[in-house]
Amino acid sequence: MVRWGRELGFSQIGVAGVDLSDAEPGLLQWLSNGWHGEMAYMEAHGLKRARPADLVPGTLSVITARMDYLPAATPDGWQAIEFERLQRPTEGIVSLYARGRDYHKVLRQRLQKLADRIAQDLGPFGHRAFTDSAPVLEVELATRSGQGWRGKHTLTLSREAGSMFFLGEIYVDLELPATEPETAHCGSCTACIDICPTGAIVGPQRLDARRCISYLTIEHAGAIPEELRPKIGNRIYGCDDCQLACPWNKFAQRSPLPDFDARPGFSDMPLAQLLAWSEEEFLRRTEGSPIRRIGHERWLRNVAVAAGNALRVQDDAGLRAGLQALAQHPSALVREHVAWALAAGGGAPSAAGQARL
Repeated sequence: MVRWGRELGFSQIGVAGVDLSDAEPGLLQWLSNGWHGEMAYMEAHGLKRARPADLVPGTLSVITARMDYLPAATPDGWQAIEFERLQRPTEGIVSLYARGRDYHKVLRQRLQKLADRIAQDLGPFGHRAFTDSAPVLEVELATRSGQGWRGKHTLTLSREAGSMFFLGEIYVDLELPATEPETAHCGSCTACIDICPTGAIVGPQRLDARRCISYLTIEHAGAIPEELRPKIGNRIYGCDDCQLACPWNKFAQRSPLPDFDARPGFSDMPLAQLLAWSEEEFLRRTEGSPIRRIGHERWLRNVAVAAGNALRVQDDAGLRAGLQALAQHPSALVREHVAWALAAGGGAPSAAGQARL
């Protein structure tokens, strides 16, 4: 199975059992704290996340898979390069994992091919494949099956690959021998906690998603809290800071798949150009990308916040003009963030734009 997985582009295959009962108290406490924010689906599915056999009746084991996503052309010293991008305020930064093809599609197809290959060898069996697409405790299953340990930033960490990888699972009605779990190797390091721009990592393995930039720019549908907007900087889709700071990511692996190669513009496109994208252009440029899921309205919201942060540190006529052009946008959400951006940069929307707020 491991060899078949590697042939499909997976870096590691593991197997976990289905008794996750000791993970239930932590899940319930996280939900009770309200740290899931507006991700109502997290609460709606309740403990089904920790009970694989409830989600897919008949499940006896879970096959876990890891797929590295750094583009093949990623240079040495990539962490420093990414940090340097954050110091160029007029450029929009998209999280590394989202610069190529939508990972949901890539992993789902390859997990199904792995299941098909297993069926060829063992005969038909019941199964369902998932990747960040159902109520599944992915990190818990990955940890139990030896993919790595849960880092202090809550992501799975591997000594061989850091954390720059996707996870996928196949729930099966086969009783397979579990692989050995990995012990934790974070030690006293708190780099990920210390660097989080918004203080979203409130303690080791404790994340308040309501403050996380990835949540705010992707999952959150409404207005971004004003007190957090300046901390977002030029991040327009996701945030990699906790991973960039992690010492283990010096071992992050390049993907052999061209699917994750970065599309032009998704790492260093000028914000002024991004503000000018019509909905048609947004949809065209994000076809097959995970970015499309947030829609054009939230995209403009995010870019407007980044533009306002850029204007706070340097005046830019192109940015100011791009924001002014959106001052009367049909969306109240966009208008609000444009007005904030102009005010943050020492300007203001047109009188007509103010009247529509």
